[in-house]
Order: sequence, then C-alpha cells, then structure tokens
Amino acid sequence: MGSALHQCVIRLHEEHHALEDYQGGVPRWCSGCGDNAILTAVQRLCRDEDLAPERTVFVSGIGCSSRLPHYMKTYGFHGIHGRAFPLAEGVKMARPDLHVFVNTGDGDCCSIGAAHWIHAIRYNMNLTVMLHDNHVYGLTKKQASPTSPAGLKSNTTPRGALLAALNPLTVTLGVQNVSFVAQAVDWMPEQVYDIVRRAFHHRGFSFIRIIQRCPEFLPRMFEPWLHDPGKTLLLTHERGLQPSAEVSRIYRNQRQHDPLDIHAAREIASSEDPIPVGILFHDPSVPCYEDLRHAGAPRSPERTRAGLEAELDKYTIWPDGDDAAGAQQRGDKAAPPRAALPAG
Repeated sequence: MGSALHQCVIRLHEEHHALEDYQGGVPRWCSGCGDNAILTAVQRLCRDEDLAPERTVFVSGIGCSSRLPHYMKTYGFHGIHGRAFPLAEGVKMARPDLHVFVNTGDGDCCSIGAAHWIHAIRYNMNLTVMLHDNHVYGLTKKQASPTSPAGLKSNTTPRGALLAALNPLTVTLGVQNVSFVAQAVDWMPEQVYDIVRRAFHHRGFSFIRIIQRCPEFLPRMFEPWLHDPGKTLLLTHERGLQPSAEVSRIYRNQRQHDPLDIHAAREIASSEDPIPVGILFHDPSVPCYEDLRHAGAPRSPERTRAGLEAELDKYTIWPDGDDAAGAQQRGDKAAPPRAALPAG
C-alpha cells in the first residue's frame, strides 16, 4: 500500500465515530422518562452525521432536561436557570464553525428564560434547539410550569392551575424571523430522530418542541395518546416528513402540510387533540444573525491577545511614571512589545 493511500486510510479510520463515542455518563433520569428517548435520538444523529465530538457543543440551563450535556461525550455547558440561549449564542458568535445544540425544559425556556427565548428566535442563529416539555417541574419535585394544563394539581397549585397552558409552538410561530418549528412526541422514536435530523440540517434557529413523559409526577398525562394512535396528527409533505410504511400503518391520521405555509402552521399548532407531529414551518431564506455580524472574524488569536494586553496595560504600574510605549523605547525587558489592535 502506498504511503499516501495508507495515510488516507488512517485518517478515515480516525475520523469515523461509533455510537459509543458520544455516550457520556450513565443517565440518572427516572426509568421511563422521555428524556432518554431524546438522548438516544441525539446520539444517533451525532453518529450518523459523524460529528467530531471536539467540534460539537451541548448547552443547557437548569432542570431534568438540562442534564443532557452530562451524558454526551462532547463539549457541554450546563448553565444557570433560563440562560441557555445567551450562552449558546455566545458560543456560536465566538466559534461559528461549531455544531451547537440547546436542550431546555418547559420551565427553563418558557418561564424564567422566556425573554431570551423570544429574542433567540428573532436572531435566528444557527442553533438546534430541543424543548423537553413534560408540563411540570420535575427536578424540583412537581410544581406547575407555564405549559401545565388548567386544573393540574401540583405543589404550587394544590387546588388546580388557574391559567390555560402556554403553547410554545404558537408563541414561536408568532415571532419575527422564525425559520424552523417542529413538534415530536417521545413515544414515536422514529419521528423524534427524523425531526432532530431535519432541524440539524436547517441553517438557522431550529425549534423542536418534544412532548415527553414524566413517569414520576405525571404518569398518566399522555395515556390517551399512547393508546389511541388516532389522537396523533402526523404531518407529511415532500418538504417535510415522509413516514415509513410501518409508522403509517399505525398512525393513519395524516395531513399533507406544506412547511412554507405559516398560516396553516399556526392553525395546526393550536391543536392539542389530536397532537400534531412533524415539521410545522420551515423557511430557509431567513438570514442568520452570525452571518449578518460576520461572527468569528474579530476573534483571531492575534486580536484576542492584543486586546487582553491592551486591557492589562491599563493596570500596569510602570517605573518613573512611564507607560508601555516609553518602556518599549528604552528596551525595558519588563515591557514586552505590544501588538496594535487590528483595525475593524
């Protein structure tokens, strides 16, 4: 085997990643938690797309869903409550070459993080966002969340929730610059994977609401949909999902929906029974904020070092009241040459 071909084979072998390459710690979610299905879909996506772990980042806030970065053998940032979006946006602005995913919960995103969520939609940065929506606060032991249905009895609403549930789909579809909105349910793993994959390939803010079960605090919440496939509306289209024959045999309640039709998407998003599953809206023409701002251009190592040195010089005490420029002219060894900040 020639040397060039040998090196090529070695490189191909090194760049291929198996499913195990993305499996981090053992998940600590409850048995039957829908977060497990989401984790599996994400790990399959990383394997099938052969994403380099060192160029992949998972960002989260606080909650059961936000533990997902711990279970991925990639880079991760477990942030504070409601702040997953600005953290992910910062990563993307500094390193637009990275694959950035966001995992957030119905409390983390739709309550304390609601303002960040709205503006993240407007910015339309190239992020793949998964909203794990189980209609309750799980990590802090059963408090009502913004997506809890009216009447839900919880530790914070012992007489039942008074307000109607917030609908993350209709909210997202009502914000300027929205570019990708989809919905999945954890008990349809094929659709979870297909939707996450389509979201990953969309260049822009891909928002996926994944309805997922909480076996600990709401064990019977979704039983009617589990036992009656007719209560699920499967959205199909040549520009959307095309379910397999096996799925179509079970889920016969289907609708042809063009993801470019935002008015139909808003109508479909308002339905809670049947639950729509599929891609509601997809407009690839919406520009990404990081492209408009030329993200990454001002982040070269030279500019970063020059900026840090310029800031540190402000606090340096030079002998005889001198400054950095004077010390350099004298050849003072304590004053290394300072690179000028590049223009722009």
